Amino acid sequence: MSSDMRIVVGTRGSALALVQAALTEQALAAALPGVELVREVIRTTGDRRTDVALSEVARAEGGLDKGVFTKELEVALAEGRIDLAVHSLKDVPTVLEEGFEIAGTLERAPIRDVLVTRDARGFDGLAEDAVVGTGSVRRARQLSWQRPKLRIRDIRGNVPTRLAKLAGGDFDAILLAEAGLVRLGHEIDGPSIVDDVALHFHPLPEDEFLPAASQGAIGFEIRSGDAAAREAVAAINRGGDFRRVVAEREFLRLLDAGCHTPVGVLSRLEDGVLSMRARVFSEDPERGGEPREAEAGGEDPLEVARALFDGLE
Repeated sequence: MSSDMRIVVGTRGSALALVQAALTEQALAAALPGVELVREVIRTTGDRRTDVALSEVARAEGGLDKGVFTKELEVALAEGRIDLAVHSLKDVPTVLEEGFEIAGTLERAPIRDVLVTRDARGFDGLAEDAVVGTGSVRRARQLSWQRPKLRIRDIRGNVPTRLAKLAGGDFDAILLAEAGLVRLGHEIDGPSIVDDVALHFHPLPEDEFLPAASQGAIGFEIRSGDAAAREAVAAINRGGDFRRVVAEREFLRLLDAGCHTPVGVLSRLEDGVLSMRARVFSEDPERGGEPREAEAGGEDPLEVARALFDGLE
């Protein structure tokens, strides 16, 4: 790659998205000395529509598109205004529009979900009917399945906004991704002070409370025919983590599931062998019942995803 090349990095404007863009730029600068990096901040539909539940944003906009945090970035890619889009990969639809591809990921952050409370005892300090906030149907359904008497309420906004709502007493607890908390500088081993209130972090074991597909992964979307962008991403791609998210996203594709389908997926890669677990809830919350579960393993991510799909009970 030419040392005088210019790469325009596209990102959302939230605090977490800007941190992810900075991590990407740092990796590119280290891997490709001399390459000029330019950042383009783009506001997406999901950022603009904070007045409705995240799972309802597309419908409120008059369409079925689930890429509420990606569509405007893809428009910028198609128009050539940016060369790569930086995403929280769990927000990216599993089937992309023609002409785009996910080319790689940075090193994956922790994948656990975290219960955040004002009471240091965590779940033990919550009343049976405590109000817990989350914008994720996956988190809501797993929590209701494990603690059916809790009252689950929708919460919108970026991580600082959600923490402020908890500190202000709008909720008894909220659920967030550990990756976002860590990337924003929170030390989850101790309390964080928000608006003079101590908030406590309680990570949930990932093999008990299954994470979202691609949770903790920063992914890079490029134009399919852009060899230069693909080469740039290859220089910073973490191959093992990319194999895992490819498998997780393929499983969602086989399910015909989107970013807001109640599905938990856990993958591990050890000595070249990929193992996966899945927990799939009905999309109709009124049906309730036990989720379908499956496990699979192997070396090829697409084959493991297919075996996991075929094994659902």
